[in-house]
Amino acid sequence: MRVLLIGSGGREHALAVGLAADPSVERLTAAPGNPGIATVADLREVRADDPAAVAALAVELAADLVVIGPEAPLVAGVADAVRAKGIACFGPSAAAARLEGSKAFAKDVMAAAGVPTGRSHACTTPEQAAAALDEFGAPYVVKNDGLAAGKGVVVTSDREVALEHARDCGRVVIEEFLDGPEVSLFVVTDGTAAVPLMPAQDFKRVADGDEGPNTGGMGAYAPLPWAPADLVERVMAETVMPTLAEMRERGTPFAGLLYVGLALTGKGPRVIEFNARFGDPETQVVLALLASPLGGLLHAAATGTLADLPPLRWHGGSAVTVVVAGHNYPGTPRTGDVISGGEQPGVIHAGTARRADGALVSAGGRVLSATATGPDLAAARAAAYALVDGIKLEGSHHRTDIALGAVEGRIKL
Repeated sequence: MRVLLIGSGGREHALAVGLAADPSVERLTAAPGNPGIATVADLREVRADDPAAVAALAVELAADLVVIGPEAPLVAGVADAVRAKGIACFGPSAAAARLEGSKAFAKDVMAAAGVPTGRSHACTTPEQAAAALDEFGAPYVVKNDGLAAGKGVVVTSDREVALEHARDCGRVVIEEFLDGPEVSLFVVTDGTAAVPLMPAQDFKRVADGDEGPNTGGMGAYAPLPWAPADLVERVMAETVMPTLAEMRERGTPFAGLLYVGLALTGKGPRVIEFNARFGDPETQVVLALLASPLGGLLHAAATGTLADLPPLRWHGGSAVTVVVAGHNYPGTPRTGDVISGGEQPGVIHAGTARRADGALVSAGGRVLSATATGPDLAAARAAAYALVDGIKLEGSHHRTDIALGAVEGRIKL
């Protein structure tokens, strides 16, 4: 099977590692890729959110499967353009990708499907935003209605900060705050059949103790020793299958990766958000534990044959990933700093580039993620931080408490 992977971040590097390990994948090409992905795939230049360019590259490569990593190409309709060429594509149509592309649309689908989620209001004026904030009270949750690369959400007890974010975004969804541990569940689907992957937990705040602004994610771990035994079964029954049915009813079936962001509240799991693709950095830990061939799984979803696939197999133990971020992230990051230790096994590349002299340098906010497995969560965590210790990047920062609460048994429902 010839596979074309679209994207250039940490999620795509993790996907590339998984695809390259699948014996059925005879050729793997990534576009535009990054230096880490280049160690397991051929790289080609393409603008990831240009439907015609991606489709033309897929035809040129005679690809059997195109896997679209980031959200922007999905919302732009890249999957539609690829499928129009008769090539199987893992990723939802532009119409279905609105589940991530518009928070208001996602809330409308949830309401129609009876999905358990927080109350919310879509707001387009400062007056509407102020009224919604007053209705729900603090802590205030204000979400940019459109794509914001994981940084469009503000959760604050400061009403003026919440109002300012609403004004800056223009169109927002303001929600009631959902209290409880957060969980990410990835579900592979062909639009009808659906296969859940292993739940993971990521860390959105930039600093230890969940302090500071939201980021795209500073680390993750799996599995979750504290999660209810029936969590996945319940979310599939209450959220995933009704959502897929509602999307089919609307004539826009969702096929690809449905990311369900959850809060485990006192009243049970509640949906915080949907995404239309693998999450970063949870992908790093979930795929590190997946024993089933990744290419076969994604191809089955892309060709409507997921129901014929045997049950997924998983490695034992745990996985932890710790993100190493560039200077000033999540503000405008400094780039061009030389990296050492980036070629260690288990180090996933996100914002990296090769300089003309061959040096590996930073090229984004989340630069690398150190990913390790172990027989238990404590061992995996120790191994991940040992990898971090071997990475040198001037001005970089990382959280020191990824998975610590779970290791110490401090996460309570």
